[in-house]
Amino acid sequence: MKRSIPVAWHKLNRMVTGGLVVLIVTLSAPTINANERPIVLVMGDSLSAAYGLENDQGWVTLLEKRLSDQATVANASISGETTSGGLQRFSDILTKQQPNIVLLELGGNDGLRGLAPTQMRDNLARMIEQSQEADAQVLLLGIDIPPNYGQAYRDAFTGVYYSLAEEYDVPLVPFLLEDIALNQALMQSDGIHPTADAQPIILDNVWPELEPLLDNIYQASAE
Repeated sequence: MKRSIPVAWHKLNRMVTGGLVVLIVTLSAPTINANERPIVLVMGDSLSAAYGLENDQGWVTLLEKRLSDQATVANASISGETTSGGLQRFSDILTKQQPNIVLLELGGNDGLRGLAPTQMRDNLARMIEQSQEADAQVLLLGIDIPPNYGQAYRDAFTGVYYSLAEEYDVPLVPFLLEDIALNQALMQSDGIHPTADAQPIILDNVWPELEPLLDNIYQASAE
């Protein structure tokens, strides 16, 4: 399937043989200077905006603490944000932050409002494309919705994340609230937002997919 690949990630070489032009494309990770810290941008909703918690309890702040002086974390998450709202803000945020890695954690509010998964997919796809055009690696953070929305809608909703990860060749955390959502002790009284005790688990769910992206950048900057 066709996907957008930023030219800045390519090393392009042309070989002319027998009148034929062969284009060789080698993918490479975006680089930074050795004395610079990579920038990790989190673009999310209330799950990443520490809803109902102190700001320093949220998983994004815990990520910032874990990375310490290794990377800068910018959190552009807003409670109640949809993929449409995120897309409207995204271009300006990319220009301002110039991230090396973008964590896309949006879609939950689309699902809770019963919005069309096709539109949600289009919005997320455009944000992925804009990130890649800006030479930023993308990590997609998926979410699920309650069973009462119906299995057909639920399958279409969660399928958006898998299809985007495949089409754009980006890593995916299938369910951000794995090992949390069905544990009442780890959920706030609204049954939607995780407690402070759940935040380290969220970070642990994200970390296995995020760490290799950071390693790619560190290795490229050391070469």
